[in-house]
Amino acid sequence: MRSKLPGAPTSIFAVMSGLAREHNAINLSQGFPDFDLSPELIELMDKNMREGNNQYAPMQGVQPLREEISVKINRDYGRCYNPDTEINITAGATQALFTAFNAFVFAGDEVIVIEPAYDSYIPSIILNGGKPVPIPLTADFRYDWDQIRSAVNPRTRMIVINSPHNPLGTTFHEEDITALTEITRNTDILIISDEVYEHIIFDGKKHLSMAKYPELAERSLVISSFGKTFHATGWKVGYIVGPSKYIAEFRKIHQFTVFAVNTPAQMSYSEFLKNPEHYLHLNEFYQNKRDFLNSFFTDTKLKFTPAEGTYFQIFDYSAYSDEDDFTFAKRLTAEAGTAVIPLSPFYTVDYSGRKIRVCFAKRDKILQEGAERVLEYLST
Repeated sequence: MRSKLPGAPTSIFAVMSGLAREHNAINLSQGFPDFDLSPELIELMDKNMREGNNQYAPMQGVQPLREEISVKINRDYGRCYNPDTEINITAGATQALFTAFNAFVFAGDEVIVIEPAYDSYIPSIILNGGKPVPIPLTADFRYDWDQIRSAVNPRTRMIVINSPHNPLGTTFHEEDITALTEITRNTDILIISDEVYEHIIFDGKKHLSMAKYPELAERSLVISSFGKTFHATGWKVGYIVGPSKYIAEFRKIHQFTVFAVNTPAQMSYSEFLKNPEHYLHLNEFYQNKRDFLNSFFTDTKLKFTPAEGTYFQIFDYSAYSDEDDFTFAKRLTAEAGTAVIPLSPFYTVDYSGRKIRVCFAKRDKILQEGAERVLEYLST
């Protein structure tokens, strides 16, 4: 049988979560919270279902939610997107990404992807006829703008940006904004900016959204996710914003793939967003969790730089083992009883690093038990 993705492996998240279940391990691999969302949001969902908001939503998303998103982005980043023509609600960020690739990538188009990269980017590009051009980050996980600049040519259709970055927990800096602006100026290159962790950023840093910079905003599709912001990944509601000419093309594809997104969830978010306090302190909440997790490894040979954002922390285990990262991650899961994620599945270019990703979007009790199991295992 023919396959559109021959040789495509099972997602590393499914693999490691399956191993965690098999070995009854603490699961610090897959990136979702194990704590509940706001009771107020649950009450809003219940209210909206009881009030009859249970049928198809408009294809572009319910008007109140698009209006609140417009207000939110203007408040956070100083740009006003028209809720009628420049904002579309999606079934999570992954659908927004896939539909964007479907709408704008044609056969033979090249798409620059910075690696390591979230594992849906490259398959989505391939499925839509594009040619991924992977550019690895530097050894200290910063953007190699000289290499990115060298990769740009007349066939370059897009550059995919992700900040805060999954899996690394790094963020865009002002010098990155300057370089990206210079590289894309006077070109037709479209920027896909995956900003699902926009409100999970630490140590007083500010999120540098493409929406904040007029020259970049005019060529950017910015994607975000309520699931990441409000601990409701299972509701699968996200959104995409951009200039009207791009959103119009996006909608042509969106209407024939998903069409409508969960109506009571959209109505609930439209009310919940009216109070920015519901997300403005998310950085403090997750920074406490990051610091709590890292405190267990401060005096060990596991090397780390505290994550700048997201709810993921990278650890370098090279002082403990020369094994490849997948083998080491499987061993930690089976023998230490704590599941983590290796970095190599996030690369298509050669990767021989000794690093793992740990998710700290978990209850403190779970983080402590998972960390203590690793500490005990590494000390034997």
